[in-house]
Amino acid sequence: MRTIDRNPDAIERSHAMTGSTMRNASHNGLPPAAGALPDDSSTSDRRAAGAEMARVLRTEPFRMALDSSGAGIAHWKHDPLHDIVEPMSHHVIMAYNGVMQRMERRSGKSVAIGTFRPGVLIIIPEGSSSRWDIPKPVDVVQLYLPDATLKRVADEARTTGPADLLERTAHPDPITSRLLLSAADALEGHGALDNLFRHQLTDLLATRLLAAHAGSPTAFQPTVGGLSPKVLLRAIERLRSDSDADVSLDALASDAGLSRFHFCRAFKESTGLSPHSWLRQHRLEEAMKMLRDSDEAVVSIAAALGYSSQTAFAAAFRKLTGESPSDWRRRQR
Repeated sequence: MRTIDRNPDAIERSHAMTGSTMRNASHNGLPPAAGALPDDSSTSDRRAAGAEMARVLRTEPFRMALDSSGAGIAHWKHDPLHDIVEPMSHHVIMAYNGVMQRMERRSGKSVAIGTFRPGVLIIIPEGSSSRWDIPKPVDVVQLYLPDATLKRVADEARTTGPADLLERTAHPDPITSRLLLSAADALEGHGALDNLFRHQLTDLLATRLLAAHAGSPTAFQPTVGGLSPKVLLRAIERLRSDSDADVSLDALASDAGLSRFHFCRAFKESTGLSPHSWLRQHRLEEAMKMLRDSDEAVVSIAAALGYSSQTAFAAAFRKLTGESPSDWRRRQR
């Protein structure tokens, strides 16, 4: 995973993006209107979403966590925008948090006049193109979702509907918006934890998008039951490993003989926690033990536990305990 953080001390901030009144029904979940901007680019010619956003926004992301395919999460703070977003090789889902403002999105003769406000989404399906006119600065969290991931989740969840996303402009969806915005606050500067969280969140958001923003309502086949004791024990042994490869969601699911979707569901059924939450709690307990039982410097403990910096470790520790590592150590002695 490639991570960019222009402000390491901003880990505990929560940022976001979007809202709208339509002037054309095609932006409210119907097929694009005649006259929309044509997509003449082949799939191979399309830019990765992060690269296209950097070109259009003319800035660097405030924070970004992407894998080798360009999929992942990005947090942007950018100036007013008056430009065309060209076809991208990912679906782009955005959530907004900031001052309400009017905006315009134009695809050929089809125009949407919207109001950016918290609790709404923008969805740019893979390969689509439109001109954006946003008069004021914007603070936005974006998910870059490969179509292959969307279709994998649809297959693993045994959906009964299509896996094609609708174009949305400031569409009300506070649930999905909150899920996406949580990403800005949850990445902790810890490789294994951040990867596990990002994979879980991507699959969860893909499931939500299929249910609420596909071409027709998507039904999910219900599944019940947790992991067997033997499989659960093996999963916990992996999560306790010092190897980032062992605690990847793909490795955990493969070892259990399940898809990522069903492993996460079954693990939570068995433990009451998601794999990410379980590992986060385990690392916190390790940190507390090292702080209480040793005289190691906080920076050394942060490095031993896999955090990218003492600042990242301290922010994650405070988020869970309400105290800095040093204050907690003094109180325990």
